[in-house]
Amino acid sequence: MEAELAELARLAASTVVGAMATAGWESVRRATVELWRRAHPERADTVLAELGEARADVLDARRNGDERAEGELVGEWQGRLRRLLAAHPEMVPELRRLVDELLPMVEEEDPRSGGVRLTANASGRSRVTMAGRDITITKR
Repeated sequence: MEAELAELARLAASTVVGAMATAGWESVRRATVELWRRAHPERADTVLAELGEARADVLDARRNGDERAEGELVGEWQGRLRRLLAAHPEMVPELRRLVDELLPMVEEEDPRSGGVRLTANASGRSRVTMAGRDITITKR
């Protein structure tokens, strides 16, 4: 469970930081602060201010092509989100929902994402083979 929380925190942090530089910034800010408002209402205003500072840093990093600075912000928010989930595991479904909502927006607006999204539905005796790049299939 610990590894699952850590991976969710990593994905959420990357998504939230990436979304800070998109047109959906306001909804990102609102949703992220709401997580803290439910878990630690006394920290919500501080998180709100820190999100604003982080957004300014992300925009500056992107303007200057500074991937290291953006990576550091992801690491910072990853730690915060991991601690939040460790203290409040009941928030896992809510954070997953947030990532599911924000990730398509981030991928669409960030030309660097270059992500590949594969979806398949199989039923009966069907077989699905998917790859994000090269694949070799040898039938026996």
